[in-house]
Amino acid sequence: MSESKVDMKLFYACFISLVTTAFGFILRALILPQWGVDFNLTQTQLGEIAGVGLWPFAISIVLFSLVIDKIGYKTAMIFAVVCHIASAALTIFATGYWMLYIGSFIVAIGNGTVEAVANPVVATMFPKQKIKWLSILHAGWAGGLVLGGIMALTLGVNTPWEYKIALILIPTLIYGFMTISLKFPLNERVQAGVSYKEMLQEVGAGGALIIVALIIFQLGTVFGWSTTISVIITLLITAGFGYYTRSFGRPLFIILLLVMIPLATTELGTDSWITDLMAPEMTKIGLQAGWVLVYTSAIMFVLRFFAGPLSHKISSLGLLALCSGVAVIGLYMLSASTGIMILVAATIYGLAKSFFWPTMLGLVSEQFPKGGALTLNITGGLGMIAAGVIGAGILGFIQDKSVDQKIAGYDQSNNTAIHSTYVTEQKTSLFGKYKALDQAKLATATPADRETVTTIRDTAKKEALSYIVIFPLIMLVSYILLIFYFKSQGGYKVVELQNNQPLV
Repeated sequence: MSESKVDMKLFYACFISLVTTAFGFILRALILPQWGVDFNLTQTQLGEIAGVGLWPFAISIVLFSLVIDKIGYKTAMIFAVVCHIASAALTIFATGYWMLYIGSFIVAIGNGTVEAVANPVVATMFPKQKIKWLSILHAGWAGGLVLGGIMALTLGVNTPWEYKIALILIPTLIYGFMTISLKFPLNERVQAGVSYKEMLQEVGAGGALIIVALIIFQLGTVFGWSTTISVIITLLITAGFGYYTRSFGRPLFIILLLVMIPLATTELGTDSWITDLMAPEMTKIGLQAGWVLVYTSAIMFVLRFFAGPLSHKISSLGLLALCSGVAVIGLYMLSASTGIMILVAATIYGLAKSFFWPTMLGLVSEQFPKGGALTLNITGGLGMIAAGVIGAGILGFIQDKSVDQKIAGYDQSNNTAIHSTYVTEQKTSLFGKYKALDQAKLATATPADRETVTTIRDTAKKEALSYIVIFPLIMLVSYILLIFYFKSQGGYKVVELQNNQPLV
């Protein structure tokens, strides 16, 4: 599709579909603490619910990327609409952990399907300005976080959370009705005559191993498979993929996939918890904690409209390296700041995360256009599953472990029995065994005990962010090495496919 013949109504529909995915994310992030109280859930269980709102995204985005050129973008988008409506209904009528878990699972499937459509469609619509328009597209995510957050927060803390979850139906119905009347283009890979097998060869056995391993091991955790079974299934799928493609995959693509893991953990893993983690300090300055996420998302929304000129001036890799360094500073400041300095730290963090996701997608699309929807969406899918499995989960686990240790230490120093009274039996998660606070017992605690435990817990919440700093540090080193690699190859160049035909 030539850029002079672009149907902007199609872009707007994709934009609003990204707004919907953001509604699903921020509404759950804001309500997460309330679910902990209403359903007596541990921080690790809340982390698992936050995680399942992310990692199934990888399943749907990868599966649809394999078949989307055959079934059509419109069919996939209608499926996403059904998922968003079904997840809202299931969550609103939830009675416990598992209904919340399944509702979050379904919304993640819908979100993955949306991006399986939106990313390759926009990359095809603007083949010569991918980073610019993918960044503007993903401003829809940031805008959705702001709009959904303001709507939910404006309803107030006394409004039942079920009404807040129902807000997702507004953008869902809008992009659903728009989709019905639109025509979608063929992917640029298809237009250029690149075969299906050539697309798979860009990913190869190496790329397949990374994404398949994360998906299968997470499914194993959910369904109780042993590690041995997960390894066998992963190796069988990878071997079959490798046998068919006869390709290990493009080394640079595999490196970018690996870098996507800390990137997603830094951005989405942190955003999943930021409301809960910042609650103690934000309360002290008289603001709801959700405003931190809304504020940083507003910064992201504005800045993503300028990603094109910035990436052109300092290169996409230079922009990613710069943001990684700023993220280190912002996350550390968030973990240590108090009072009004929380907002200063949030500003720095918001600046950092603004360009991560769309610039990485643009980088992959520019370097591997033969991979079509698959390379682009595997990158996004891997990021989501990394954020869900590693990012959201590890922050909950860190909090529970820290609270456990701090209360045990307090008991030893003050000759009390708070730990044995309010810390539950040992539990198991992906990251190991842990003990957590029993919310029901804490609710009946004496005022003195409740104050002690709350103080310890609030300290642990803030400190959890300091552990995440390692992820943007890894990114910073990786991007600097990639900058030197491209310099050794004569400089960064965009790979373009020839013979594009405007088929709509």
